[in-house]
Amino acid sequence: MHPIVSSRHWAMQLFRVCVLVMMAWWLMGAPNLLAQYGLVEEWPNTDFKQHSVPLSEIISGGPGKDGIPAIDKPEFLSVNENIDWLDDSEPVIALILEDLPGREGEVARAYPLQILIWHEIVNDEIAGLPVAVTFCPLCNASVVFDRRLDGKVLDFGTTGRLRKSDMVMYDRQTESWWQQFMGKGIVGEMTGKTLKVMPSRILSWKDFRTSWPDGYVLSKDTGFYRNYGVNPYQGYDDIKQTPFLLDESPDPRLKAMDRVAVLKTSGGYRAYPYSKLETSGVIHDEIDSKPVVFLTRKNTRSPLDKRLINQSRLMISAQAFSPFVSGQQL
Repeated sequence: MHPIVSSRHWAMQLFRVCVLVMMAWWLMGAPNLLAQYGLVEEWPNTDFKQHSVPLSEIISGGPGKDGIPAIDKPEFLSVNENIDWLDDSEPVIALILEDLPGREGEVARAYPLQILIWHEIVNDEIAGLPVAVTFCPLCNASVVFDRRLDGKVLDFGTTGRLRKSDMVMYDRQTESWWQQFMGKGIVGEMTGKTLKVMPSRILSWKDFRTSWPDGYVLSKDTGFYRNYGVNPYQGYDDIKQTPFLLDESPDPRLKAMDRVAVLKTSGGYRAYPYSKLETSGVIHDEIDSKPVVFLTRKNTRSPLDKRLINQSRLMISAQAFSPFVSGQQL
């Protein structure tokens, strides 16, 4: 006979084995099942069977679904109006579009980070072109996407969840989840799909309105009451900080909170630390056998430093350009 049965204390030992098995089941499986059940309750239209990343990597950042509300009906003001709530040095996402149907010349819109820091997503439409202007404060990433995909126009909201300290968005048409930084579907029907990135840049408000005097800026009349101009992530800009809810060790080659400018190449991506850009001022490089030049200017406030953004420290804004003008390389 097996020793557990032949023992005089077999009943107690069997009980102990059962307790250990139940504890192992709870530690290994039950929390995941309960978490999955909670997701299904909150997201009944999301197909969790389809995902390109482990669901365990997607964690709650605190707010629930749409707890950080996207702006769906943005209002705009002419840059020539008296806009006294926006300091000259405050950062804005500049979206400059050309050759739009029925429009001559450029269309320029500015989206102040003092507004985006509270909403993270603006679902906008410019001359019939639907775009999503996004900003993730936790990784200081601003990305603009074309909302058209596979014959659908998608509207985006916030899931309240993070992956690698980056916002996870969702589209309201399929309730699929998207990684904001890469614009990739990671959970649901749209898993594996990629949104088209629209060229954009972060500039100071003064630089924007000077460069595009016929441009427009997102109004504070958003339909929500928020302390626009106040940074709810005070001190997060400290280089010694650790990214919020990052569940892995950062790459040691740079500090986790270092800012970088990134260019896409045919073989991947190339990152340029702001510390190098600020020291050099101008950097010449070659991407896919084509020359590029980085130009920098230190006149834009950090949105993540002081409590009031207009009192935060000045950072550089870095832009990459082709150095060709009228066929001549400068």
